[in-house]
Amino acid sequence: MEVFTEKNFISICDKLAIQDHDLHSIIHQYGYPPLWKRAATFETLVHIILEQQVSLASALAALNKLKEKIGQITPVNLLLLSTEELKACYFSRQKIIYTRHLASELISGQLNLEELNAMDNDAIRTTLTKIKGIGNWSVDVYLMMVLQRSDLFPLGDVALIKSIRETKELPKETSREAIAIIAAKWKPYQTVAAFILWHSYLNKRKRQAI
Repeated sequence: MEVFTEKNFISICDKLAIQDHDLHSIIHQYGYPPLWKRAATFETLVHIILEQQVSLASALAALNKLKEKIGQITPVNLLLLSTEELKACYFSRQKIIYTRHLASELISGQLNLEELNAMDNDAIRTTLTKIKGIGNWSVDVYLMMVLQRSDLFPLGDVALIKSIRETKELPKETSREAIAIIAAKWKPYQTVAAFILWHSYLNKRKRQAI
């Protein structure tokens, strides 16, 4: 359950840069990546669900619309909203189902976010993927950005896969299995390598990280 922190994040980036010329080139061109960090809250999990299969900007727009509507994003406040009210916050039908289910799990005590902190990655994955609408990509983001677990590389993330293909000049048909073998060379800091690659992806497209 190795983690990274603000104290060791830059030194881990430096270790990866020494080990991998391509990651060094990204840091040299764009600087160090942000240490993306999110709180261990219901709001964060709602945000992650909203980010599934849409742009980061679209997900943030929906989250902000929800905040305007209910103020604090809590399970109780979300469940007070009608389907039409959630649709007005840019929630799709599926994401209404998913976030309501998540809210119910937290209210009933079936899910306790504080308990996740002490679990290993596999136990967290088992716990969260039992919840409708939370798959492996969502769990990876939670482990990486909320719990700062250091050795995740989400092969289901489109931007990350595009970035590693660009950085390593891989053909489009390169399989995810082959990419996983490349990423394994960055163990036990695959998460930080992913942050560097996301940093490159966003900068190349002149997009702001959210």
